[in-house]
Amino acid sequence: MYSFTCDYSEGAHPNVLKKLQELNYVQHPGYGEDTVTDEAIERIRQSIGNPKASIYFVIGGTQANMAVISALLRTPEAVICVEGGHIFAHETGAIEATGHRVITVPGIQGKLTPAGIQKALDDYFMRPHMVKPAMVYVSDATEVGTIYKKAELQAISDFCRAHKLLLYLDGARLGSALTAEDNDLTLHDLTELTDAFYIGGTKNGALFGEAIVFNDPKLYPDFDYVRKERGALLAKGWLLGAQFGELFKDDLYFKIARHANMLAKKLASALKEAGYDFLAESTTNQIFPIVTKEEMAFLAQKYVFEEWQPIDEHRTAIRFVTSWATDEEHVDELISDCVALRTND
Repeated sequence: MYSFTCDYSEGAHPNVLKKLQELNYVQHPGYGEDTVTDEAIERIRQSIGNPKASIYFVIGGTQANMAVISALLRTPEAVICVEGGHIFAHETGAIEATGHRVITVPGIQGKLTPAGIQKALDDYFMRPHMVKPAMVYVSDATEVGTIYKKAELQAISDFCRAHKLLLYLDGARLGSALTAEDNDLTLHDLTELTDAFYIGGTKNGALFGEAIVFNDPKLYPDFDYVRKERGALLAKGWLLGAQFGELFKDDLYFKIARHANMLAKKLASALKEAGYDFLAESTTNQIFPIVTKEEMAFLAQKYVFEEWQPIDEHRTAIRFVTSWATDEEHVDELISDCVALRTND
């Protein structure tokens, strides 16, 4: 059984493991107050083109989202996201547990639009009887593997600034998004268009870890307190610094993301040619082919994948995810089996 369930089935890129081994017996100060972490922060600042950005490392994405959103929102305020957004659908109510409602609105191919944001503002108008929308949450790539083009994110950013809304971007799969063949966004753009975002390491070569970026350090200068309060400050903080320092050395972070995208594209192209339809047009490392129940049962004998969304009583959209470590031979084998199913029909 080969797993295409997610992009964190494997451990870490060999360069990351090598760096951790080199530093294993070196003594470091606790809580990220070490030179290894300092170097990693400087590398990220150089990559995003913002030498003043405040950067904080945490272990995982839910932790990052909960800490950032709870820090930036006041008691009666809420965050807007697209229907199916990660903070609404896959984080066990973590944001609501901090006292902030998640307002969901329709999107297009998993993406939020200014019209959707306006709908939330229109729906939550009755002051002081309703929560106050104060932040917009987007993810790049989205839950269905689509990406925001620069014009789309620019439009959202302009809308947020005109309506005094904070804009926060979840970058769990940011490496895959920024290396997609049709992408025109850069890290430099993100530091200009958003208030805060995070760079995902867990799903792109790290054992664990995400890098939270506050583009303006004045936005929340006391975030170090929040990180500690939320249990997100790792005592052995150098473990996070070492991983991100290596990932942002010699463009490794983006090189390995391109590998994942390349294999997903190969798989998607072959399935389209064989006649499969897709839930969404993804150019990243997640693809969502629509299969019959019989096809799904056959594939489940050899591969592990996720049943994503029922289409009708006979068909289901499933999810295949490739990673920095996915073996092309297994992709070729999956292609062969999928094509054979349609050929035999």
